[in-house]
Amino acid sequence: MSRTLPPLAPLLAFDAIIRHGSFTRAAAELGVTQSAVSHQLKRLEQHLGTPLLERLNPGIRLTEAGRALAGDVGTALDGLAALESHRRRRADRSTLTVSAGAALSNWWLIRRLPRFAAAHPAITVDLVPSENGSSLAQPVDVRILWMPGDEARRTTTQAPLFSERVFPVCAPSLLPTGQPLADTAGLLRLPLIHKDSGGAGEWSWPVWLRRLGLQRPEMKSGELRFSEIGLSLTAAINGIGVALCRSLLVHDALSEGRLVPALADESVAVASSKVHVARWAPRLIGDRRVMLFVAWLAREVERTVTAIEVPSPDIVEGGNGFSRRSATAPG
Repeated sequence: MSRTLPPLAPLLAFDAIIRHGSFTRAAAELGVTQSAVSHQLKRLEQHLGTPLLERLNPGIRLTEAGRALAGDVGTALDGLAALESHRRRRADRSTLTVSAGAALSNWWLIRRLPRFAAAHPAITVDLVPSENGSSLAQPVDVRILWMPGDEARRTTTQAPLFSERVFPVCAPSLLPTGQPLADTAGLLRLPLIHKDSGGAGEWSWPVWLRRLGLQRPEMKSGELRFSEIGLSLTAAINGIGVALCRSLLVHDALSEGRLVPALADESVAVASSKVHVARWAPRLIGDRRVMLFVAWLAREVERTVTAIEVPSPDIVEGGNGFSRRSATAPG
C-alpha cells in the first residue's frame, strides 16, 4: 500500500520555525530566504487544510493542529536523523584499530605501517600499543597477540601468523673484533642482560649456557635485569651487555648494524615457545579491512622472519583460508 505523505521540504521548514520561534532564524538554518520559508509553511497548511501557527509581533504561536503536528514531526525527524547518523557511521569504516604489544609496535610494526597506508590509502590504522596486545581500554578491531603455540589455532576470528627464534645479540662495540664470537665460551667474558623469564627457558641465561656446555653465576655484580624485552634491546644497542632477543624484534637493528649476533654459530638459536596471532572481533568476520590488514601483515612477516602460516589470496575476498609455507631462515 502506498503512503500518502506531506512534502518533506515544508515539514523541514515547519520544524525549523517552531524550534527557533522565528522565520528569520529558520531561514538562516535552512539557507533560504524568509519568504521561501513562509512559502513552504503555506504549502504545508494547504496540504493539511488547516492553519498551523499564528504570527505574533514578536514571535509565533502554534494552533492546536500545529501543536499536534509539531510533536509528530519532531519525533519523525529525530528518527530520520538517527538513521542517517547510523548510515554515516557504517559508511565511514575507514579506520582500523589495531592493538599490539609495545615491543612489537616500537621495534617492528611502526616502521612498516607506511607501506600499508600506501597500498590501502582508504584505510587508516589506529595503532594501540599494549602489553601483549591485551588492553581492553578501548574497542579494538584487530589484536596481535603473543600466545603459547598450542593455543594458536586457526578459527574464524583468529589467524596464526608467525613464530620467532630466540638468540643472543649485542652491540658490535662489545665484541673484541666487532664480529660474532666463533668460540661460544667467549660469552662467559661478556656482561649479560637478563630478562624476567616467567618460567620460560628460552629467556633464561642459565638454561642457554647449559645447552652450550657452559656454566657461570646466574647474575654477576653490575648486570642488569629487565621485565620488558624492549628495554633489554635498548640496553644491548647501547653496549651494556648481551641480550636474548626475538628474531622479529631485532631484525631491523641487525640489518642496520646496531646489533650483531653474539655467536657465529646460528644453531644456538631456538624456536620461541609462543606464536604471534592476529585476532579480530566476531562482528568483523569477513570484514574487508581486517582481511586486507592481516594479509598485508603476513606478507611483511615473510620478509623478516619464519612464517608458520600466512593468509592465502582468498582472505582478501572475505575467506578464512590459509596456506602453509615452508620455513625459511629469518633475514
